[in-house]
Amino acid sequence: MAKSNEKTPVEKKAKKKDKNQKPNIFVRMGRKIKETFSELKRVTWPSFGKALKSTGVVLVVVLIFTILVTGVNIGFTELLKLVTSWGNVG
Repeated sequence: MAKSNEKTPVEKKAKKKDKNQKPNIFVRMGRKIKETFSELKRVTWPSFGKALKSTGVVLVVVLIFTILVTGVNIGFTELLKLVTSWGNVG
């Protein structure tokens, strides 16, 4: 009897299971790190001046909103004091 190259159903299932199995954690981490560095090579980085200018714009906007929110907070605090003391007048 000549052996054929055909695999038995059990061997086919084992091979299919191997294809669907994930690689171990270290292989996946290595691939992810390699992909990350590959992506970083394609990034167009801003010049120092542009980065400094953008940082300044962000800081100014944050400062403006901080002043606005603080002003609204103080206003509501004074309004609350006025409303709560209003009942104690009479």
